[in-house]
This record gives sequence, C-alpha cells and structure tokens, in this order.
Amino acid sequence: MRIKIERVKPVALPSRHFRGDSGMDVVNAGESFVLKTLERRLVPTGLKVEIPEGFEIQIRPRSGLAAKKGITVLNAPGTVDASYRGEIMVILVNLGVGEVKIAKGDRIAQMVLSKVEKIEWKESRKLKKTLRGSRGFGSTGEKTK
Repeated sequence: MRIKIERVKPVALPSRHFRGDSGMDVVNAGESFVLKTLERRLVPTGLKVEIPEGFEIQIRPRSGLAAKKGITVLNAPGTVDASYRGEIMVILVNLGVGEVKIAKGDRIAQMVLSKVEKIEWKESRKLKKTLRGSRGFGSTGEKTK
C-alpha cells in the first residue's frame, strides 16, 4: 500500500530495520532535550501523513528504549486518525530511575498502520452468556465456579 507522507522538517522517513518488522521507527525532529523521571513531553516527528479511510496509524513505544531506559509512549498505542493532517507528535514519558537525554534525530517510537473496522451499535436488553461472565481484572488466573 502506498501512503502519501510530507516532511515538515528535515528528517528521515519512517523505516523498518528488518524485513519482517511491523513497526517503522520515527525520530525526534525537535531539539535535543533531557527527560527527567516521571516527566512527559510532546515530541515532534516532522511528518504529516495522508492515512486512507478505514485505517489508523498507531504510535507505539520502542521496546529497547522501554527496557533499557524506561522511556515509553504515554498513551500507548497513540492513534493518528485518517482525518488528521497535522504533524504527528509523540507523547514520551520517562518511567525510569534517572534522566534520559533524547537527541535530535534519535528514534523515539514506532508507527504501525492498522485497519479499523467500522461498527454499528445494535442495542440489546440481554447479552449472550459466557463462561467468564462479568469477572474482570485478574480473573483469568481464577478457577471457574
């Protein structure tokens, strides 16, 4: 699938590093900065994208940044809607124990194109029963009654 992309700053286009990768890395298109513990920052990617109707771009954390430095995407996955035409921004947060420098051009997140199914609500007075029922958080480790 070909998708139109516009560079609003001089940055590399999103890219995959290995053939089977689903995510494409995006970089910090702004100035270098230091992200303190528990601090969050809106980081520009320098990119605008024309996403086809019926799709979205998801912004996801880079596993290496998360595992090694505690840097993640705050609203993971972030959604970029097909109707949006502004610069894609990434909300980074430092959940690590120390300050982390993010340089201009550093890979900060990855984007994945995902199909979005459109739904229509069909209101009902009663839903079909399941074995799990209404048991929620932490219930998958419990024995059924």
